[in-house]
Amino acid sequence: MSGSLWLKRPATGATPLPAIPRPRREHAANRPPHGAPPPAGTAEHRSPTSPAGPPAVGDPDGPAPAAGSPPPAGPSVAGGATGQPGPATPPPAAGELAADPLDELAGRLDGFVAAAVHPDEIAAILESDGMTDEHIRLTYGRPDSFSLAEDLYARVERRHPEPEAPSGNAWYGELAGCLLRGLVFALPGLAYVLAAPLLAGAHGRFGLPAGTVPLLAGAVTGWVWNQALSHRAYTWLGLGDRPAAARALLTGAPAGALAGTAVALATAAPGETPAAVFAAGQSLYLAAATVLLVLGRERALLCALLPLTGALPAFRWDLPDALRTGLLLASLTASVAFAALVLRPGVRRGAGGRGGPPRAASLPYGFFGLGSGLLVLHAGVGDTPVSGAGAVIALTLSMGPAEWLLHRFRGESLARLRTLSTAREFRRAVTGTLVLCLGGYLTVLLALTLTATLAWPGAPWPTLPRLVTLLLIGTVLWLGLLLQAFGAVLSAATVCLLAAAAQTVEPVAGPLATGGAAAVLAALTCALLARPTAHRA
Repeated sequence: MSGSLWLKRPATGATPLPAIPRPRREHAANRPPHGAPPPAGTAEHRSPTSPAGPPAVGDPDGPAPAAGSPPPAGPSVAGGATGQPGPATPPPAAGELAADPLDELAGRLDGFVAAAVHPDEIAAILESDGMTDEHIRLTYGRPDSFSLAEDLYARVERRHPEPEAPSGNAWYGELAGCLLRGLVFALPGLAYVLAAPLLAGAHGRFGLPAGTVPLLAGAVTGWVWNQALSHRAYTWLGLGDRPAAARALLTGAPAGALAGTAVALATAAPGETPAAVFAAGQSLYLAAATVLLVLGRERALLCALLPLTGALPAFRWDLPDALRTGLLLASLTASVAFAALVLRPGVRRGAGGRGGPPRAASLPYGFFGLGSGLLVLHAGVGDTPVSGAGAVIALTLSMGPAEWLLHRFRGESLARLRTLSTAREFRRAVTGTLVLCLGGYLTVLLALTLTATLAWPGAPWPTLPRLVTLLLIGTVLWLGLLLQAFGAVLSAATVCLLAAAAQTVEPVAGPLATGGAAAVLAALTCALLARPTAHRA
């Protein structure tokens, strides 16, 4: 602080008190016994022949001045070193104790002292106000600021201020951002509509259309890599080092694009070269989209995806191949250009910052991306390609509302932590909030599935088992994201990987594996998030 708030240093050579207080009765035992010679320098020690002088101020044993006589000569305490009498407070009457100056200080600092959680906070306030140990000894009779702070802390009752509740408008701002992210998650699906005639070929492997294997292999590789890369970049952002986050993305995003391309080319069979080329572009887009999303450039990514809306007429009319290819290249080029622009801080020298978080800490996030990605792919393998595509579109679009509901659960839990007083009440309230948020997400997912079915020409109506399986997959994804947000990513990744592996080995057991994974994640979520300590920032 630049200066004193309330107090000033005592003037040199003068005591700040208007009068020396009368000694307390408990100090009477320290006086010499009756009949003992008084110490040298006192009035009783003067010889009868010595010149009479004025008694000490406040000395109860000194002779009282006669009525109407002038005050004794000499410097007064209130007037300081000048010798001029000042506006002194009258001394306490006989038998009364002087007012403790600590009471006045406690009243003046009441707000600060009541909100303190430790006496050291009060000591810091006293020292920042310019109180020295000498001032404290002369004025308050305490040896230093720490002793004075302990006395103040003991005198004033604790009154900690309540934290401010978040404003109601915050939810609407978060909802708009989450819906925007859900939109940019789903718009890349139009690229498959544009590229469908370009990828047409003979019947592919494993009973899938031609080119499906390299496309899926490249996509899964990109999901795994970019999930881990996003965690590392977000860790840098959490440390307040945005250039270091840009540096991590600058080195990691191209590597992820190369990895996805290499996997797609390695898994491509003869005749699937167009699909491998499309998978390479898909890997490049995933890298650019990761950069833009992590650095908060959702609007730029939305602008880059606008050319893909040219696929909407392709649902009813055939478009020229040149137009399809041009729209795809325009969107991909814009995405890469915007990502390169936002990565400029990472190019600067020294942008790498400190050593950074350990890379191994990002591996569980990559595994979670692998498990959740495989579950989404299994949801896309429907009775017909159209029904499977509708399920994937619904799951992708639902990620925006899912993210907003995660924020809502976090905010409601913090509000309960602020208002409730017992762990049992908090457990009950958090469980109810969890049920409401999960139910809201499944309602949104079901509505999106039905909407996609109605909007897609010729799409069959989903059967009840398909709807149940889709809702179970949505439950696993949302609970896994919730656990990941609270740091339990390893448990979520393990459960998702086991469910995906069970579905891959035995597709018939898919609903059973997904239902078991949902039950395990629900139990883990209730056990973890019902504890108040899990919600402390």
